[in-house]
Amino acid sequence: MTASKEADSVSVVQKKPELRFDVMEVMRMIPHRYPMLLVDRILELERNEHALGLKNATINEAFFQGHFPRQPVMPGVLIIEAMAQTAAVLVVETLEGAAAGKLVYFMSIEQARFRRPVVPGDQLHIHVSKLRNRGPVWKFQGEVRVDDQIAAEAGFSAMIREDD
Repeated sequence: MTASKEADSVSVVQKKPELRFDVMEVMRMIPHRYPMLLVDRILELERNEHALGLKNATINEAFFQGHFPRQPVMPGVLIIEAMAQTAAVLVVETLEGAAAGKLVYFMSIEQARFRRPVVPGDQLHIHVSKLRNRGPVWKFQGEVRVDDQIAAEAGFSAMIREDD
């Protein structure tokens, strides 16, 4: 085997380093703040490919107080929002900070499915994969898992815009 072929096979085997971000780094990347910040950390991110976010659903969340008082359940639209925020971090990191602080607007949400309720004490593992992008428009597929069960899934697209 030639040195060139050996180098090629080594580079194929080497795994890309996975990026991780705590909540302070997430807040530097996207403009959301409590009570609308729905990502506590990024556990894994591969630029231009996918991200895995984490949200700890605690009884202290404002939405649990009224949805529903005797049997609190996280609203499905907020689960989808958590996917979008995870995707926004992926976009900012993919663009190497050029999109930091910009706003990400939903353009469409497709095939949203809710498979199990999210309740206080659950940890949401938010899996987001980039399907494609053209200019400021990005398309994603998202899935939220709790205890290794699918809680929600959806396809969605978003547009990156300046914060006027």
